[in-house]
Amino acid sequence: MDPQRLKDAYQKLQSLDERMTYKIRPRAGGPLTSRPGTEQIEQSLKDLASYTVELKEVVQELFLAIAGKAAAGPP
Repeated sequence: MDPQRLKDAYQKLQSLDERMTYKIRPRAGGPLTSRPGTEQIEQSLKDLASYTVELKEVVQELFLAIAGKAAAGPP
């Protein structure tokens, strides 16, 4: 396992959470509130697509960190 790569991937995950999770979380009140317009739906889909792609990259980094060897440090 590569601990530095794992730490970096975790930090990316935290950053993604801080930047994007609020955008894709369902709004309070659910479907009983007014329906979103086409532009709102398109923006929500873009946000969700961006979140999904970034999350996939972080998961890939986590797998590589777990499978990888620690970087050789100074002797």
